[in-house]
Amino acid sequence: MLLLLGLAVIAHAARIWMGRPGAPPGELLAPGRVDPGGDPDPGRHRERSAAVARPLAAGEVLDLNTAPAEEIARLPRIGMSLAKRIVEDRVARGPFRGLEDLDRVSGVGSTLLRSLAGRVRFGGQGMGGALSESGARLSISGAYAIPPPRSSGAPVDLNSASEEDLVALPGIGPVRARAIVAYRREAGPFAAVSELSRVPGFSRSLVARLAPYLTVR
Repeated sequence: MLLLLGLAVIAHAARIWMGRPGAPPGELLAPGRVDPGGDPDPGRHRERSAAVARPLAAGEVLDLNTAPAEEIARLPRIGMSLAKRIVEDRVARGPFRGLEDLDRVSGVGSTLLRSLAGRVRFGGQGMGGALSESGARLSISGAYAIPPPRSSGAPVDLNSASEEDLVALPGIGPVRARAIVAYRREAGPFAAVSELSRVPGFSRSLVARLAPYLTVR
């Protein structure tokens, strides 16, 4: 009897020492509860983490104008941080027209754009690029897919265009626009549109696709 009484006293003392004030008897035997200040649903958190880590399946294409950050983060070379910036830019500045528009997002460069070719689409604008005015899908060559020039709007003069004018052209983001202005300032005016290939970041194929949008006066 004394032994049983002693064990009961020890068990009661242990419950008081390990338990929380006001906790119901037997709570120490129950499974641990979620910290009120943490994730209210750890299962959902694990599911989201697993979804982000899941690579794209063969032939799977994501729409960058509708996909949430968790889905965009599944693309090659894009982590969750960059995926969130892409979504924030899309909300603030409107949907992307094609791969060339992604250049406006901080952290996106030509190498990343090339790795995304064929893996993304942009709403009704085609896979990895834009659609022509006839609705035909454009193939991607190099870093960008550039649609044919519209009938409205005169070509931009390489020798007088501002950075803002150049950024408005498809395939030229802020970095390339600054490079054009810097080259023009150091080397003098362009004698022909083809000389744009001398500017860092402009391949001959990209210059050829930009030629309908440009002129030299």
